[in-house]
Amino acid sequence: MILAVDVGYFEPRARAVGVLFSAWDSTQIDTVLETWIDQVEEYVPGEFFRRELPCIMQLIAELAKPVDAVVIDGFVTLGDPPHPGLGVRLWEALGGKVPVIGVAKSFFAGTPFETRLLRGGSDRPLFITAAGMPLDQAKQAIASMKGKYRMPDFLKLADTLSRREEGSDAQV
Repeated sequence: MILAVDVGYFEPRARAVGVLFSAWDSTQIDTVLETWIDQVEEYVPGEFFRRELPCIMQLIAELAKPVDAVVIDGFVTLGDPPHPGLGVRLWEALGGKVPVIGVAKSFFAGTPFETRLLRGGSDRPLFITAAGMPLDQAKQAIASMKGKYRMPDFLKLADTLSRREEGSDAQV
């Protein structure tokens, strides 16, 4: 199983949402999971992982089975030479056994050109970074994900659902 995950913030709480699917080219969702985190760290520039990592780890701890890969909305590594971003911290927290792919929508200073991926006819690239998987393989995986637009559908769904106010209804 592959997990696409995102976190939405509602100070002082957060909602982590994960979309589970069976293969990179899956057209069907297996399960959508969510968990609320009652207290989150303050945002500190350059240390985003301190805020988001505990939320993602809580969601992963609630999974019935281990996952084969995790896709995050953001960077795994930052800059060139690369230094650890949220994705590297997640990969390390998972014992270096579960590949983590980052799908970032915005350029980060020093992001290497080879991380760029165009999807869905968009002329605006996504920036793909990875830990535990070669970059070319990670880019191929994201390129093959369901969705005719720039962002893969399952990652977009995790983002949308993570931003819902508590008690609101959403269609999956």
